Amino acid sequence: MAVSLRSWLANEGGKHLVLMLWLGANTWLFLNTFLLYSTGQQYHYLYKMLGVGLCISRASASVLNLNCSLVLLPMCRSLLTFIRGTHVVSSRKTRRLLDKNKTFHVACGVAVCLFSVVHVSAHIVNVVNFSVSYSDDFPALNLARYRGEDPKRIILTTIPGVTGVLLVLILLLMFISSSYCVRMSYYEIFWYTHNLFIVFYIILMVHMVGGALKYQTNIEAHPPGCLRPNQSSTEQHVDDLDLLADDDSRCREDAHFESHCPQTWLWVSGPLCLYCLERLYRYIRSSAPVTIVSVIRHPCDVIELCMLKKNFKARPGQYIVLNCPSVSSFENHPFTLTKCPTENKDTFGIHLRVVGDWTECFTQLLLPQPRMDLEVLPMVQQRTYPKLFVDGPFGGPSEEVFNYDVSLCVAGGIGVTPFACVLHALLDGWKGFRLQRLYFVWVCREIQSFYWFAELLCALHQKLWQENRPDYFNLKLYVSQMDNLQSMSEERFRPLASRLLAGRPRWKLLFDEIGKSNKHKRVGVFCCGPKGISRTLHRLCNSARSCDTTFEFNKESFS
Repeated sequence: MAVSLRSWLANEGGKHLVLMLWLGANTWLFLNTFLLYSTGQQYHYLYKMLGVGLCISRASASVLNLNCSLVLLPMCRSLLTFIRGTHVVSSRKTRRLLDKNKTFHVACGVAVCLFSVVHVSAHIVNVVNFSVSYSDDFPALNLARYRGEDPKRIILTTIPGVTGVLLVLILLLMFISSSYCVRMSYYEIFWYTHNLFIVFYIILMVHMVGGALKYQTNIEAHPPGCLRPNQSSTEQHVDDLDLLADDDSRCREDAHFESHCPQTWLWVSGPLCLYCLERLYRYIRSSAPVTIVSVIRHPCDVIELCMLKKNFKARPGQYIVLNCPSVSSFENHPFTLTKCPTENKDTFGIHLRVVGDWTECFTQLLLPQPRMDLEVLPMVQQRTYPKLFVDGPFGGPSEEVFNYDVSLCVAGGIGVTPFACVLHALLDGWKGFRLQRLYFVWVCREIQSFYWFAELLCALHQKLWQENRPDYFNLKLYVSQMDNLQSMSEERFRPLASRLLAGRPRWKLLFDEIGKSNKHKRVGVFCCGPKGISRTLHRLCNSARSCDTTFEFNKESFS
């Protein structure tokens, strides 16, 4: 399948530009620091003692400083939501880049892990050189106490060494727990270990306090390589003599060395303070528990939760983060809004699928099994709900559905939730948006899954027919599981029965059909579902077409 340059630039150009800028900044920092420590006169004696290990350790440290500061910014969810919702970012391309915040966070995290390996390896070589190349001429330059000191003893008895070991252990735990298999199977482990970042940054601030590496402060009075008192020129190293002119060959005073002032805090303090302020703001905003209005059990282990919170405002496509102390005080789980507050209704809602320990415990608290030993009739039993806290809302890619002339929304199973909120907005009569036509494709394994939003789809269909806009909403429903295939036989769901298809969508034909109907337009493609569907849609959005229609790919992803 041929790739269209225009489509590729629309979908990949922005993020690859940011990637190149980020790689360029890392490369420049590494090379600039490497050259500084290899050729700088103030590091002449230290470089003679440690060699290239000094340059690599400091160059990798510069890259680590940059990425340890950048890795926090993509996780400032409230800040990104604020930027997206204001006129500060008026370009749709720029707003779409904000959706890559999780990808950028992962890239910075991987860079931190990789350059930590380089940094640690270089410093192990440095510690060995401190022990082997102990300098009797410049005792202040030594980290070792004597020649031949055990490198392990140097590491475990110095502040940089001990803090370095702790940082490596914390980073190793965070890296392992961030793997896909751990996140999917043991989310609690991922959550708890990832919050070790607080300890990580505190130790990082202390890491440079020990002053293991020192630079010369009196270069003019003691040019590197000059002859010291009681030293003949025959005792001087050939390389040192090349650095000096004849009249500068004699030292006027002994070399003085000082430790570097810690600079890590200069890189990290700004983003760290910004992130801490955001977390404080989110804590205050979510401190009041919400009121649970209703809980409805749907087919296929899906629970609909309707809530009420004072001064809560949200836009279609956004998501919230739930915290239920009765299940876990520290765990927070994101869920897309399926219903936003309106002028007439202050309630908002989500649909959650019961998958995993947290959702199972949460569902049992919402809908406990009736106790058979109670003498009171079930109809007069008072239902009590657990205390629930809501953080958010936060911005998501599906907010952009209304900013295209034509949008294609593709959902797989419970991935329909962000688009349900869009459909609710259309049903409630939202105005002032750009959208002129909406294609909606929903793929489910079981036909019972369509009942989650069957009434919403039928109500929207009826509304558009009454307004004489039947072409505004193009609906296709697919049942991928062919066993015991049934139809939605209820009379009220007749509009859905006629749009229900067996099997999987033929995506290329669908894109060709949309392209021919919307020539020379930009179509927003929004996907929330399995990776297989996402990859296929992404590939089709970058492919070339004769109709000159550009498909811009947007994938739902929680940060």
